[in-house]
Amino acid sequence: MNEVVGRDDLLFVTLDTLRHDVAAELAAAGRTPELARRLPGGRWEERHAPGSFTYASHQAMFAGFLPTPVRQGPHPRLFAARFPGSESTARGTYVFEEADLVSGLAAAGYRTVCVGGVGFFNRLGALGSVLPGLFQEAHWEPEFGVASPRSFEAQVARAEQVVAGLPPERRLFLFVNVSALHQPNWFHLPGATAAAGDTRAGHAAALAYVDRHIGRLFAAMSSRRRCFAVVCSDHGTAYGDDGWSGHRIGHASVWTVPYAHFFLDDPRTAP
Repeated sequence: MNEVVGRDDLLFVTLDTLRHDVAAELAAAGRTPELARRLPGGRWEERHAPGSFTYASHQAMFAGFLPTPVRQGPHPRLFAARFPGSESTARGTYVFEEADLVSGLAAAGYRTVCVGGVGFFNRLGALGSVLPGLFQEAHWEPEFGVASPRSFEAQVARAEQVVAGLPPERRLFLFVNVSALHQPNWFHLPGATAAAGDTRAGHAAALAYVDRHIGRLFAAMSSRRRCFAVVCSDHGTAYGDDGWSGHRIGHASVWTVPYAHFFLDDPRTAP
C-alpha cells in the first residue's frame, strides 16, 4: 500500500449489513455480474467483521482494522495507525500517524469524501455526525437512506458529481456506505409488500439492485487515474437463523462478511 497511497485514487465501499452467504450465492448464480467480474477469481473472500453493527464496525475499519480473514493470523493489514507492538503491521502496510485512516489520507494530500447511507452517517444529530465528521466533505440526503427504494442510484449520482468537481491533480479518497441492503429491503423483491416484512430473499434482491448500478461508481472512480478499491460488508444480519433476527448479536450470520479489494484501471491507459 505504500506504493498505492499517493499515486492512486482510493475507493472504500461498505455494503452495509450484507451477509457473506447471500453475496456468495448471488455471485455463483450470476446474479451480480458487475461485482463478480471485479472479484479476484470471481468470488468473495470470507472474513470476520470487526463489529456486529455499523457504528462499531466502521470505527474499527477507519482505524485500519478491515474485516479479518477467517484463517488463523496474524494477518498483515493494508492500513494501520502507528502503534507500538502491532503484530498486523507489515512492510506492505501503509502506516499513518493520525488516529484514523481518513485523517491520515488527508494529511497525505487526499481529498476525503463521504457519501453516507444508514443513520450513523445522516448528520441529523451528534451521533450521526461522528463518522462523517472524520471527512473533509460529507454528503447525506434522505434519498440515500434505508427507506428509499432508489438509494444507491442517488448515492452513485452524488459520487459522480464529486469526482467531476475535483481538480484532476488532486487525489481522492471516496467512501460510500451503501444502505440498500439494510432493513427495510422488502421493496427490492418484486411483488413483496411491507406487511410481509423483510426476508433473506429481499436482502438478495437488494444486492442484485446494487450490482445493476455499481458499475457507474467504478467507472467514475477510474476516470481520472487508476483506483484501488476495497468493497466489503461491515456486518451481516440474521433472518430467523437459529431463531435470531437482526444484528448487534453474536451469530455467524452477523460476523461472517464478504470482502474484496482490487484495482480499477484508468480506461485511458488501457491497451
